[in-house]
Amino acid sequence: MGMEILRELNPAQQEAVKFSGGPLLILAGAGSGKTRVLTYRVAYMIGEGGVNPENVLLLTFTNKAAGEMMGRVDNLLARHKSQAISQKVTGGTFHSFCARVLRRYADEAGVDRNFVIFDERDQLDTVRQVMTVLGIDPKSIRPGSILGAIGGAKNELIGPAEYTSFTRGSFTNTVARVYPVYQQLLTKYRALDFDDLLVKTVALLKNEQGVLKKLTGQFRYVLVDEYQDTNKAQYEITKMLGRGYRQLTVVGDAAQAIYSWRGADYRNLLLLKQDFPDLTILNLEQNYRSTQNILSAANRVVAKNTDHPILKLWTDRGEGEKITVYEAENELMEAQYVLDRLTSDIFSDFAVLYRTNAQSRVLEEAFLHAGIPYSLVGGVRFYERKEIKDILAYLRLVVNPGDEVARKRAEKSGKTRLNKFSDTNFQFLKRKTLDLLDEVLKVTGYLDQFEQMDEEDAARLENVKELRSVAMEFDDPAEFLEQITLTERESRRAGEYKSGSVTLMTLHAAKGLEFKTVFMVGMEEGLFPHSRAFMDRGQMEEERRLCYVGMTRAMDKLHMTYARQRLYFGQRTNNPVSRFVADIPEDYIVAGNVRSTGKAGFAKRFEKESWGFDEEGNWKWKPEEEINF
Repeated sequence: MGMEILRELNPAQQEAVKFSGGPLLILAGAGSGKTRVLTYRVAYMIGEGGVNPENVLLLTFTNKAAGEMMGRVDNLLARHKSQAISQKVTGGTFHSFCARVLRRYADEAGVDRNFVIFDERDQLDTVRQVMTVLGIDPKSIRPGSILGAIGGAKNELIGPAEYTSFTRGSFTNTVARVYPVYQQLLTKYRALDFDDLLVKTVALLKNEQGVLKKLTGQFRYVLVDEYQDTNKAQYEITKMLGRGYRQLTVVGDAAQAIYSWRGADYRNLLLLKQDFPDLTILNLEQNYRSTQNILSAANRVVAKNTDHPILKLWTDRGEGEKITVYEAENELMEAQYVLDRLTSDIFSDFAVLYRTNAQSRVLEEAFLHAGIPYSLVGGVRFYERKEIKDILAYLRLVVNPGDEVARKRAEKSGKTRLNKFSDTNFQFLKRKTLDLLDEVLKVTGYLDQFEQMDEEDAARLENVKELRSVAMEFDDPAEFLEQITLTERESRRAGEYKSGSVTLMTLHAAKGLEFKTVFMVGMEEGLFPHSRAFMDRGQMEEERRLCYVGMTRAMDKLHMTYARQRLYFGQRTNNPVSRFVADIPEDYIVAGNVRSTGKAGFAKRFEKESWGFDEEGNWKWKPEEEINF
């Protein structure tokens, strides 16, 4: 079987598959066939190396990925006339593996053998119970934000007692009050949440050496996918299991680490060398997805990062078309540019990527009006998002106080807010929509429930701000609401298209996918990179990695667009082109319009207008100075 299976791999992949010299780190670039290498490695170990499949543990981040990998291993073994025995391999997510371990060693772990696993809804209900007991108003602080903070602490192996030393401000002080009571309730209910599965397993392996010895004896070969996405708890689990027989294989790419806000830490790739001094590092740099122009440009963007290794991807697909950079007059012309370049009826070949969910609004409306089917992946259509429907309910009540459907919606968003709203005499006649919207937000205090530092809350705030952009287009509030209702109806009908549609998605949601043609829109300073990254070097490096991920989704053609002026969050902005576009050498690009030619068109705008500190220490545009992060 050995030589047959190896003929299907390139030399670097063969080396990784055949390797048998101890701990192995495979740095696999975008589109380099990392899943292929993992599955072939498992099949090779079993079919050629004589490894007992029961001694193999394969950990991934989704059950779907685990199932697909096991299926591929079975197919390989069967195709090469070996028995399909991968069902004896233990494969799954970290959480599913930990759940199995905890049930098997429940007594040693100090948990009820028949524990239930709380999903997010169960967890939120429990947090709300704790807030009620402690007298914390859920309208003043979102239970979801508290739950997110508790989950983040658990991922870092920070318990309730230890968390108190990390409190900074009122929010974290509130979390410190809720956290211990939340854990007490989980124990009372004989329940574990998803993060507990990891935390309890780490404690079990550290405190019970007998259990650790049994597990390392069983799982002598440990393989982990997407290692740049592991958190501290997951790192500790793989480190302890891998130290047994030192047959640990991890695959990852620091340049695709874009989930720090979920607790993922790409530095776990670097820590492996400390914990496994005999670690062998192999690079997979041949890309099978994109053209060389796309890869070279993406590399120039991410190569400015200094905190992690950078792979230099190459392909034998040829140079391909140059990247098109287009400067639009405004956000509407930017959307029109995308529509004009849907050059075939195979809409599924195209994807439009953007940095924030709020940006989908203009794109959705443009696609609806053009009658082109689209799918919004990993998100909710703009006018169906909870915060948008809540605010629109208040505006409907201003225009028509007898709208009981809107009143019920507003009541669900908070009786206190509705009472404040009802106590206010809104004069909506001869009032501009934007003024009325801002007054409703002020009176109800609707935005007060969101924590700016919470990733989900920040997205909701941006969506509400983007509603202001729509409001600016309609002086008459009644006309504004009527137009939104019509757009909602069209949007629901468009939702019936599931196949053969253009994909709209955030850059984060695009990871792991590929499309023949990719549009990256909104390439402006403050939008991408996001303004939240300006003051933090680590966040700016993550924005660069996110840009790299977006660019390497494209197989044949990549368009990067920006607007000279953009109506965004209810304001007209005039931001310079993104530094990421300015980083791309002219050799790899072609202008999408006459004005944007070479440095004179777009890169020069960034060079002349960079973010910086003025003499008084205020953060603002600072002409004629390049800012280094």
